[in-house]
Parts: sequence; C-alpha cells; structure tokens
Amino acid sequence: MKTLKILTFCAGAIASVLLTAALIDPSTASPKKDNPPVTGKGFALLELFTSEGCSSCPAADDLLAKIQKEFKDKPVYVLAYHVDYWNRLGWKDVFSNAEFSKRQVAYGQWLNNPQIYTPQVVINGKAEYIGSDETALRDAISGALAGTASANVALQVQQDKDKLAINYQVTGGSTTDNLLIALVQKSATSKVAAGENSGRTLAHAQIVRELQTVTLNADKKGTSHIKTPQGFNSQNWEVVGFIQNTSTGEVLSATRANLNSNINVKSSIL
Repeated sequence: MKTLKILTFCAGAIASVLLTAALIDPSTASPKKDNPPVTGKGFALLELFTSEGCSSCPAADDLLAKIQKEFKDKPVYVLAYHVDYWNRLGWKDVFSNAEFSKRQVAYGQWLNNPQIYTPQVVINGKAEYIGSDETALRDAISGALAGTASANVALQVQQDKDKLAINYQVTGGSTTDNLLIALVQKSATSKVAAGENSGRTLAHAQIVRELQTVTLNADKKGTSHIKTPQGFNSQNWEVVGFIQNTSTGEVLSATRANLNSNINVKSSIL
C-alpha cells in the first residue's frame, strides 16, 4: 500500500504535490559559511530534483551551481534532474524526463519519506534537504567529505563522433550494487514562456541528460555506451559515475570524467 501510494502521488501530481515544502524566502536565508578544509577521504554527491515550472527552484539551481563552482577541485559532484510532473501546469521543461521523477519516488521509498517536492536535494543517497537551504547543504557536504568512501569507481571515457564509450572498473562494495552513469550538461539557459516562471530566463547547471544503470558482473568492470544528444560538445559536458546500494539507496562512491574530443580521460575517487 505504501509503494502504491507513493507512485500514484507522483504520477498524478499537480500543484499540491510541491507547494507545501518548496517555498523558501531568500531574505531569511542564513549567511554563507566559509568552506572548511577537507580532512577526510569522503565525497559528496548532490542530486537535485528541480523543474523550470517551479517558482522555488531557480534559487536552488543557483545555489547548486555556486556549490559546484566552489568545490570544483574537491570530490563534490552535482547532478540536476529535471522532473516531469510540473509539466502539467502550463510549461514543459525541455530537460524533463519521467525517469527522473521515478528516481525521486525511489528515494522517497529508500528514505521513508513519501513526500515528493521540488527543489529537493539528496546527498550520498542517505538524507534529503530543501534545495535552497544553503546552511544545511554546506553542513551536509562538510560531513560527507570528512568521511570515507566504502568503494571505488574508475572511469575511462572515449568520444567517437556521436557516441561515448565508457570503460569502468569498480572495487569494493558488492555485485548487487549498481553503477549509475550520468551524462551531464554543465550549463544552459532557457526562456520560460508560461507557468510559474513565465517571462524569466533561467540559468541551469549540471543538467543530467541521460542516466544509465549498469548491473555489475562478477569482475565489476566493463564498457557502457551512450549516444550523445543534439547540441553535445566536449567542453560543456562531463560524465559522472557512482555506485549505489540497491537495497538502501546509499551512494558508496562517485567520480567524474571531463570530456575532450578523441582523448581518453581517466578519473577515480581520491
């Protein structure tokens, strides 16, 4: 009954799905904290669920873009999933994908929190936060970086015209874990002509354009292929890979690979 309730809630979401938990007044936000030095060997994967149709989302989009820039040399990874259930309110988000809405529902089950809303951020698959709550996000990032990853993932990416070949190798964890590979567009802008953000030009960062789930074999290594979408260029895109426990949703490790045409790129967690 609980699972059915969550799935129905997401599939039938209109305004009531989101308006209770997504309203934040920027004037009441806590002042920014300085980023503390990284003392551990941990990582932070921030998964933002957002939409161009949500008036509370631009503040979260901007915050996550700022965090991405500030932590660019540290193992902090930002993924922005544009959900599709806001599309019914008058504006279709060009980056939206029903699979991302399903992923948010899955987190509701893993975290025992059936409320689906935007902007929501899940960090390392273990806790969720309002996406515009800067103090909470920075505290959570600090805690995650002070920890230790329980697995390791290494990526090697080769671009060949309109395809990417992604060689991966995982150590630690279990063969029951999944490797998820996200093709990420680093930035984009959209002019919104309807809905709650009508008339605004929105800036987006770390937009997930495709998310592949790889079932690990006994060797925990192999190759995955992704067809690049229209508008792809190697300078404004990257690949983020992470290991996720399929029972709890916990993310065990993450890494990224920037892309350069016809060049192999290797990356692994610290």
